[in-house]
Amino acid sequence: MAKTLDSQRTYALVGTGGSGKTSLAEMLMFQSGVINRLGKIEEGTTSLDYEPEEVKRRGSIQPGFSTMDWNKNRHFLMDIPGDNNFVGDINYLLFGVDGAVFVIDAVDGVRPLTSRLWNSVQNASLPAIIFINKMDRDRADFDTAFNGLSSILGIRPVLLQLPIGQGDDFKGYVDVLNNKAFFFNEDGSTTEGDVPANIADEVSVLRETTIENIAESNEELMENYLETGELSQEEITTGLRDGVLSRELIPVMLGSSLENRGGAELLNTIQDLLPSPLQHAAWQDKEGNERTSSPDEPLALLTIKTLSDPFAGQLSVMRVLSGSFSGDASLKNSNQDETERIGAPLFMNGKESSPAKGEIGPGSLIAVPKLKVTKTGDTLADPKEPFEVRMPELPPNLISYAIAPKEKGDEDKVYAAVQKLLDEDITLTLSRDAESSDILLSGMGQLHIETSVERAMRRYKCDMVLKTPKIPYRETIKGRAQVQGRHKKQSGGRGQFGDCWIEIEGMPQGFGYEFENAIVGGVIPRQYIPAVDKGIQEAAQRGCLAGYPLVDFKVKLYDGSYHSVDSSEMAFKIAGSLALKGAMDQVKPTLLEPIVLMTVHIPDEFMGDVIGDLSSRRGKVLGSDSKTGITEIKAHVPMGEVLRYAPDLRSITGGQGVFTMEFDHYEEAPPPVIDKVVAEKEAS
Repeated sequence: MAKTLDSQRTYALVGTGGSGKTSLAEMLMFQSGVINRLGKIEEGTTSLDYEPEEVKRRGSIQPGFSTMDWNKNRHFLMDIPGDNNFVGDINYLLFGVDGAVFVIDAVDGVRPLTSRLWNSVQNASLPAIIFINKMDRDRADFDTAFNGLSSILGIRPVLLQLPIGQGDDFKGYVDVLNNKAFFFNEDGSTTEGDVPANIADEVSVLRETTIENIAESNEELMENYLETGELSQEEITTGLRDGVLSRELIPVMLGSSLENRGGAELLNTIQDLLPSPLQHAAWQDKEGNERTSSPDEPLALLTIKTLSDPFAGQLSVMRVLSGSFSGDASLKNSNQDETERIGAPLFMNGKESSPAKGEIGPGSLIAVPKLKVTKTGDTLADPKEPFEVRMPELPPNLISYAIAPKEKGDEDKVYAAVQKLLDEDITLTLSRDAESSDILLSGMGQLHIETSVERAMRRYKCDMVLKTPKIPYRETIKGRAQVQGRHKKQSGGRGQFGDCWIEIEGMPQGFGYEFENAIVGGVIPRQYIPAVDKGIQEAAQRGCLAGYPLVDFKVKLYDGSYHSVDSSEMAFKIAGSLALKGAMDQVKPTLLEPIVLMTVHIPDEFMGDVIGDLSSRRGKVLGSDSKTGITEIKAHVPMGEVLRYAPDLRSITGGQGVFTMEFDHYEEAPPPVIDKVVAEKEAS
């Protein structure tokens, strides 16, 4: 089995939305014979984008998987979504592969999101090949795309292919290391020819530069190169692969997936340069124990994604970490402390799957149907040799929406549907707003939430509505007052009596709440004093201005009276509540609004428009930093102004801007905002 595993490749296609990853996957599947015709995104006929929401939006919303054979070698391919709304779990997905093909759009080049995705590949310590796609498109600019790799991403690319023409004139490429030209035929195959005279000198210089880069990645090669001025073909081949495996070298290739150009060359390079599963670094558990990626180790599987299949039900997509098996195994889920029975594993090709035949070893991506408790991120291992992989952190949610059933009485149905979504998508979270009692669905963006709800309604036949969640305003006071709270009620028999005097004072932001007992002489019995405190706190939670919690104030209870028969804890609790409400006319209540820290990444040309838009939202720009074409803007912005920021930024930047935001602090809201919030409260 070791020989088979040595030639096996498991890799992910990574890149921004619109760079052509799914079309590239389609070309690789076509070249390897998995499919017999090329599907198109525009027609909704690709193998890996099969969900109705993907067809409708012409883009991936979940990873696609394919199992291929290339030159009798097994390839496992994963197509990772590139839209900012659907890359929240990329760090989990990259745990399932040994290398990456990083896709760059020849038209748009390196975008703001490209840097984030490249950092994910680097953080996962994956060797990578860069494929510059869409070389046949109008406005394709190979030089700009290639130069952005070093100037923006900060890498030292090794150019293996130089295009012959671009756009409508894209005819072929020059193999830089071998100084040979290849011209594309109608079916995507190539015919060798002479290097065009107009680029012959450039190819010569590029070849020398490429060989120098290979030599510099290895001390021994560098010494040979300095002594002889050249490297043998064997040294070039070995040095290039070693450099890729050590991540010192990043080879660059090119093509057009839509025109079926460059697929065979890319598959050959993946086979030659990317690592086998046997070369994967040892896996670590939470205690730092290691498990090597070897068929001789005890069996362990990692769940990297959960999918829903209309026929098979829930599918757990797993990477075999170590060991080998052919199905029918009882494994311990260490995360859930449960035993799972693995039946017949499946190999995937989009929505199609087939039984995995023979022995399955490390690096294999398989789907296992109908597990009981296993979730994304869980490790299943031999019960005698338990193992639990230490998983990376997930990014924080960026946006929340309140969800509710369209028809009363369907609450349980909606809740069950959303729970199934959470099983599939670990970047979604469900919570309840303690103030409004709204059920909140949180995710990576507006499109993420809308698409998820759309999918839940289609699959589970339930109607629900989305609404912008209640903004968590707070109230506070700016003055000081002494007030009485007196509750007296007599209706025959035992009455109710509670009487307290409090001093209330506004405090600095972040102070919280403090209650001081200054009662002397027993004017209020000791057992009733906590009731006054409780009444004040409960009244503060209901607010006094617009129904939001009152914060940052201090209360001193200094006087009062009681009745030996009619006084009770309830009476003094009501008295405390009345005292707080009575003070509001004197202490200048005001509204605090939540402020978020936003970090926006955009191409330089949109900087003025984006800053202007943030300013129109009452944002305060803290600073900006530009790195060769990409500007990072940091700003404090009221949360109420950016609940639906994602589509606006997409509109301003043509889809090239990305952002993150997190709660930072509270600030006093301006009078127009206070008036609006109070009016909405009164209207409701």
